[in-house]
This record gives sequence, structure tokens and C-alpha cells, in this order.
Amino acid sequence: MASTRAAIRYAKAILDLSDSKGVSESVNNDMKLIASTINGNLELNTFIQNPTIKVEVKESALLEVFASVDNVTKGLLHLLFENKRFEILEAIAIKYSELFDVMNNVEVAKVTTAIAMDAALEAKVLAKIATLSDKKITIENIVDPAIIGGFILRIGDQQYNASVANRLQVLKRELSN
Repeated sequence: MASTRAAIRYAKAILDLSDSKGVSESVNNDMKLIASTINGNLELNTFIQNPTIKVEVKESALLEVFASVDNVTKGLLHLLFENKRFEILEAIAIKYSELFDVMNNVEVAKVTTAIAMDAALEAKVLAKIATLSDKKITIENIVDPAIIGGFILRIGDQQYNASVANRLQVLKRELSN
């Protein structure tokens, strides 16, 4: 819990700094890269979380792995080195992206489908979502074969379930009563 609050504080500070320097979008791309790299690489995640590895080693390794990032992002890595807080790097990156989206009035719509969406279907979904929200929308497609067909749309705290599995469940409840 404390690390989550710390991650939010770091993310807010980095967002303010990057926005004042006019590089907030570049830093957002860095944060997305950092979050996906740490999340997708178990060895890197274990390396960052390991308390027996010296922070100097962590900093040099992370600066080497993320050599192409913006100077503000490198400054964050150095700050985490000074404060010995590398274990919250992924949380900071995720929170930064969330705060960046809020600042730019962007909302993520999570669309769960049985198969991956093609460009035509994505365009139709974006057109429909545009009628429901006045924010800029980005789509995150989640593939879940268990829904059989149709889709589940989640924007913020609202959810619309038009999946075949849901319809079958409703029918099952109606028939059992």
C-alpha cells in the first residue's frame, strides 16, 4: 500500500517535470516501454525486486537496458537509485501513463472478444464509443475464447456485456426458474 502511494507521488512529480519541459508524451512512451518490459521479462522483474543486489548495479543495468529513453526518465532512474526504490519502478510507470491519459482527456476502452479484432471491427467499435463518450478513446483488445462470441466493452466503471456466453447464462437462469 505504501509503495503504491509512493509510486503515485513519483509519477505525479515526473509528469509535472516532463510537462514543464514539454516532453510528457516522450516520457509516456518511455513509461509504457518500461512497464511492458518489466511485466514481460521475469528475469528483469526478479532482478529489480531482489534486495541483495546493490542499487548501483541495478541503476547501471537499467540505464543500459533503457539507454534510448528521455533524460527525464533517466533522471527518474537516478532518483530511484538515490532513494533505493527500484522495486516500485513498474508501478510508477503504470501510474504515470494513467495520469498522462487523465491529463490529456484520454480514456481506455477495454474490449474483450473471442478472437482478435480486425481494423474494420475496431473502427466500428470506436465509432460507437464516440457516441457514448466525449473523451478521446483508445481501444485495448483482450482476447478471451470463453465468451464464445460477441464482445464485452468496459469504459471506466461502465460495462456492457454482449457476449454469447452471457446470453447463454441469462437463458439458463430463465429456464431454471
